[in-house]
Amino acid sequence: MASQDWFDKDFYAVLGVSKDISEADLKKAYRKLARQYHPDSNQGDAKAEARFKEISEAYSVLSDPEQRKEYDQIRAMGSGARFTAGGGGQGGGFEDVFGGMFGGGGGGGARGQSYSYQQAPGGFDDILGGMFGRGGGRAGFGGAYGPTRGRDITARTTIDFITAVKGDTIKLQTADGKPITVKIPAGVADQQKIKLRGKGEPSPDGGEPGDIVLTVSVRKHPVFERDGLNLRVNVPVTFVEATLGATIEVPTLGGSPVKLKVAAGTPSGRVLRVKGRGVESSKGKGDLLAVVQVAVPSHLSAEQREALEAFHAVEPGDNPRAELLAKARE
Repeated sequence: MASQDWFDKDFYAVLGVSKDISEADLKKAYRKLARQYHPDSNQGDAKAEARFKEISEAYSVLSDPEQRKEYDQIRAMGSGARFTAGGGGQGGGFEDVFGGMFGGGGGGGARGQSYSYQQAPGGFDDILGGMFGRGGGRAGFGGAYGPTRGRDITARTTIDFITAVKGDTIKLQTADGKPITVKIPAGVADQQKIKLRGKGEPSPDGGEPGDIVLTVSVRKHPVFERDGLNLRVNVPVTFVEATLGATIEVPTLGGSPVKLKVAAGTPSGRVLRVKGRGVESSKGKGDLLAVVQVAVPSHLSAEQREALEAFHAVEPGDNPRAELLAKARE
């Protein structure tokens, strides 16, 4: 969902691209800037680190088609848009603009979360009834069935990838302005629902309050992907490294890089596993899966081309596609 930062920041300007840029060109622009400002290449440079975080935030929004569409709509609203913020975090989405009419509000956690509240299923009369104290529930105002349980409220929040993997405590704000603390468990998945018991609407006649059913959306990470409890990352290696073997550095989420041995003759697509460096949750602990991608040079000097042609002249004459072609004829 949208946040106050989306209204305040020009993510296109951050990446130095136009608003109609394609997904492929957007990725190229991001990778160029990421290489330039990556902390590993700018040790001790606080400005470079801040710039890298700014670049990563902009790309995480614009690389997601749905978030990019919503961001463009918010920016197009201009100065007429109004967002409210709860706690110390960012504001909620479009619902907040209308939430002010009925005492609603938005809030976010410490890492840029945003959320919006919606009423649980019910008619228009239920909404108006809440304004004038009529309430509503399974058994009216009590009667033969006893006190009525308060209605549930559905809500959404968007969190960063690392928050979903590591877990965190965030602060949100209810529709009546009350702050609530929500514990995000480690390993929470995109679109997973968290039930906040007793945090929904109060009962109109002394019964138990309803719940808040919170749906969590997780922002994409520019490097890592979830694969169950595992984390997957594509790792480029040179042709020489893959052919002769090498020891390479592989990034980890929120930690220092680890060294992995690439065996001689490693093909593109082979998965190297780092035990215990994936997602840790109540269901167990995953691994880091480093997928080898052999990088092919796009430009060669005359000397390099001559060396490759000399290698080609003495390499084995086997056709690497022979087995593939034979199976296709079966």
